Amino acid sequence: MAGIWLLKSEPSVFSWQDLKAAPQQTTCWEGVRNYQARNFIRDHMQVGDRVLFYHSNANPAAIMGIAEVVKPAYPDHFAWNPESRYFDPKSTPENPRWFMVDIQYRRDFSPPITLAELRQTPGLETMLLLQKGCRLSVQPVTELEWQIILGLRSP
Repeated sequence: MAGIWLLKSEPSVFSWQDLKAAPQQTTCWEGVRNYQARNFIRDHMQVGDRVLFYHSNANPAAIMGIAEVVKPAYPDHFAWNPESRYFDPKSTPENPRWFMVDIQYRRDFSPPITLAELRQTPGLETMLLLQKGCRLSVQPVTELEWQIILGLRSP
């Protein structure tokens, strides 16, 4: 069974609208620089995995919609470019430290599902996003959490 993930992005860096406007509504999910999040990408994400796209540091913070992983993990080449904000001199093509996947837009949540709404939804109490201090930009989501969230906005 396909995995389920929540990916966080600040809309000022890369927004849901940016994904929808990208060629073929597809982008690489570059710039992850946390080892636990990197391990989720490198070791667990697969083509066909479902993605909840979350705007963090937004007003309001919210799940904007659903995307899908369309290319499995590969080295994040932005880490090798000294001009990139994601440059890491310890990452090389021979020994890549960071990885990314490609995701593609699937559908909007209309309206977006706000963090406040998630906090008030029974069954989501243990969702990683809602745990104090959990700031991971890549988080697993359980099948039950996925079903509850889908139930908040039927297509």
